[in-house]
Amino acid sequence: MISVTHYLVVSAILFTLGVLGIFMNRKNLIVILMAIELILLAVNLNLVAFSAALGDLVGQVFAMFVLTVAAGEAAIGLAILVIYFRSRGTISVDDVNRMKG
Repeated sequence: MISVTHYLVVSAILFTLGVLGIFMNRKNLIVILMAIELILLAVNLNLVAFSAALGDLVGQVFAMFVLTVAAGEAAIGLAILVIYFRSRGTISVDDVNRMKG
C-alpha cells in the first residue's frame, strides 16, 4: 500500500529538482519558470497527500488555489517573456538587468 511517506519522497524529489533547476541554470528564463512550476507541484502533492491522510478536504481545496495562482503566474510570465523577446531578440537572464531605468 502507498503511504504518506511515499508521497513525501516524490514531493521532496520534485522540490529538489525545482531548486536545482533554478540554481544550476540561470541563463534561460523558460527553464527557471518550469523549475518554479515543479516547486509548486511538490507543494501541491504535499497538500493533497496530507489532506487525504487526515481525511480533511481543506488541503485539496488549497491545492486548487495554488494551481490557479500557478497558472496565472505562468501566463503572465510567458507574456512578459514574449514581449521582452520581441524587443531584445533574446531571453538570456543576463540581458534582463539592462531593463532598469
